[in-house]
Amino acid sequence: MSPSPSPLLIPVEIQVRELDAKVLLAAVAAERGFPVILGSRAFVHFQSSSIAPGVYLAKSMRKLSIRMFEILRELGHDIVAYDEEALVRYPDEEYYRRRLSPKTISRAQHLLAWGEDDAAVLRAYPGYRGAPIHVTGNPRVDLMRTELREYYRPETEAIQARFGEFVLVNTNFGSVNHFFDELSEYKKAAQAGERAGAHPFEAGLGRHKLALFRHFLLMVPELCRAVPDHTVVLRPQPVENHGPWLALAKQCPNLRVVNEGNVVPWLMACKALVANSCTTEVESALLDVPTVNYQPVTSELYDSALATALSRPAREPSELCDRVREMVAGTLGPLQPAIRREILSPHVASLDGPLAADRIVDVLASSGYLEHRPPRPPLATYARGWLRNRIRSLGKHRNMRRPGHRNNMSYHAHRFPEIHAEDVQDRVDRCARLLGRFARVRVAAAGEYTFRFHT
Repeated sequence: MSPSPSPLLIPVEIQVRELDAKVLLAAVAAERGFPVILGSRAFVHFQSSSIAPGVYLAKSMRKLSIRMFEILRELGHDIVAYDEEALVRYPDEEYYRRRLSPKTISRAQHLLAWGEDDAAVLRAYPGYRGAPIHVTGNPRVDLMRTELREYYRPETEAIQARFGEFVLVNTNFGSVNHFFDELSEYKKAAQAGERAGAHPFEAGLGRHKLALFRHFLLMVPELCRAVPDHTVVLRPQPVENHGPWLALAKQCPNLRVVNEGNVVPWLMACKALVANSCTTEVESALLDVPTVNYQPVTSELYDSALATALSRPAREPSELCDRVREMVAGTLGPLQPAIRREILSPHVASLDGPLAADRIVDVLASSGYLEHRPPRPPLATYARGWLRNRIRSLGKHRNMRRPGHRNNMSYHAHRFPEIHAEDVQDRVDRCARLLGRFARVRVAAAGEYTFRFHT
């Protein structure tokens, strides 16, 4: 009997952050013989009941995913899960409460970890039930390694031609300045307060984030005045409301508010980065970009030790402006490579050696998914999963037409703009030229907002 490789379902929630890395992963999997469906997470879910039992690559294990995980298992799909947000996280107790669920994690057949630190946190989770944990790294890091960094060269050159020499300000205030204000969960917690039922950690985090947000609103004009011969490009978090930043741009002639594409080419193009406790600071360290961690207020509970350790600190706007001026002049650079590597090594497994994408596909192949598909569930189980997914999909489609709803199509377009198979194929071809691989990998539309990778 000929092998029947398992289909690999790869969902993407935020296109600008995840798509390029998952295209690389999909190309590696297709090269090895896996049929792959990649696309918008919502639309991959819609299609999951029409795909033969395969492997669903989950990007989180939150309580919100329990229903979909149950449906996937009833449809016969195995689940291989990791946490896209695990690199920069809050203390373990809060991380467990916010990002993991015993019911969700128990439905995963395999778990993937960014590094040994992430793996240790998963093993210590009280709800962990013994699924194999594989330390693979994340394909997002692959695209920042020297052998693939030039993948972003066309975008980098286009950005430099458009903005010249610029300072990048990266914000992460979606939890208090959301695209839909009613989804600003931590702002609501801060405003409600603990006496009104808000969780103490979330109320405190909301107050901390709101304070930082207000300080950034005050700092940005000062930064613009400090580097009048440079553009200041402010890149809001993908789910943020751009309104407050656009209002600043009307006052600051050299300020531009832009949220386009992956952050990596913006980092490669800029002279310096300003941020606070976010994953972008880890990415800047991987890319050798001078970075200032602006800390007008600090908290051991809410600040990221990893992001802070990889950046140069500034507490006051004047100190920040001095550091940025040194960086654009070329007299102050990033931390020394050996220091950055020592800090990063426990957290990121794939700094060198095999790509994280190859390590993940190795896990799938060694688990037998290249030779056979997961067993088909009993007919009654499958029928229940099919019906539940159908009902869920109808509800999601209805909510996509509701203004202000988290599933509204305008918000979907904000997170996953329209993209065509030719554009995805171009991304595969760029990887192919740099790695000398993927010559036979082809991309075709598989449905609305989804794509099929095959050889």
